[in-house]
Amino acid sequence: MTKTGAQVLDVLVATPGGGVGQGGIDRMMAALRTEAERQGQPDLRIQFAASRGLGHIGFSILHMSVFIVRMLALRLAGRLDVLHLNLAIQGSTWRKLILASIAHGMGVPYVLHLHGAEYQEYWTDAPSRRNRAIGWLFAHAGRIIVLGTIWEQFVTSRIPEIGSRVLIVPNAAPRPVLAHRGGGNQVHILFLGRIGDRKGVPQLGAALARMQGDPGWRATIAGDGNVEAARVAARQAGLADRVDIPGWVGPEQVAELIANADIMVLPSFHENLPISVIEAMAAGLAVVATPVGAVEDIITNEVNGLLVPPGDVDALTLALQRLVADPALRARLGKAALEVHRARLDMAPYLGAITDAWRGAARHSTH
Repeated sequence: MTKTGAQVLDVLVATPGGGVGQGGIDRMMAALRTEAERQGQPDLRIQFAASRGLGHIGFSILHMSVFIVRMLALRLAGRLDVLHLNLAIQGSTWRKLILASIAHGMGVPYVLHLHGAEYQEYWTDAPSRRNRAIGWLFAHAGRIIVLGTIWEQFVTSRIPEIGSRVLIVPNAAPRPVLAHRGGGNQVHILFLGRIGDRKGVPQLGAALARMQGDPGWRATIAGDGNVEAARVAARQAGLADRVDIPGWVGPEQVAELIANADIMVLPSFHENLPISVIEAMAAGLAVVATPVGAVEDIITNEVNGLLVPPGDVDALTLALQRLVADPALRARLGKAALEVHRARLDMAPYLGAITDAWRGAARHSTH
């Protein structure tokens, strides 16, 4: 039996690294935990646990085993009412299928939280074992959280009957802990994310190379992924003295970088709803992004950011050049982005929406 109403709701959240803040999902869950602790809700107990771990993928089975033991122990102790499953493609999907199957067998409802940027290509309508399994995963969820309109349309196109259980809850970001300073004498262009083709880093490098003759800017490309290849490309393009590529950076370094940035750029080919863009909006940065995933739900071109077509180096170069050369444009877009964050993308309403999903799932029976 699950607890509802005014009773304490016990929730176990499965997140890749246990909510330590590395990677988009973990950063989002870490912010959720911090907000829950700040609000101190007496009728809500949330625990976070790693379903994959941060090390080599070969160790994921160990983390999964520990998670399953914890889930069973909590259920036997009467301390598990809802399971929250953060979902991406490939291994994440299969791990969540295992956890959802166990939860379903124990009578524990689960919330499915879709993050995978390429899930439209991963879950198709072709007859296959994988597609049938994913269909079961979504069909038996007590609530399904998606990050924007395009994802609601996608999920309900696959299984129309789950429409009443699908909730749009865009990602959020806390207000910055550091005051915004900007780049000082040089306009600081910042990229935060996994360095590779999907995030458009080669196109960003090409755009920055075209801007070599433009004065007054520097850039930081921070994240894990193909770090050394990006460093080599920057050296070959003659950008080593203007583009810093530090590799993965932790939460404190991310806060410093955002405080010292003027422009956030994310020229991705695929996204769900990128955390780095929302963090930039929270700090009032000017944003250059691509209209992929749910980005257009939060960024309106020329109003609170600049949108450029994916893969279009010419458009990306022009957008960055405009912002570097025009401080008034940066200020106008940044101010509008900040207002959107405060109205729609702050952490307090985000926790409220996630809590509503948990309570809705606790009331929902899939048996």
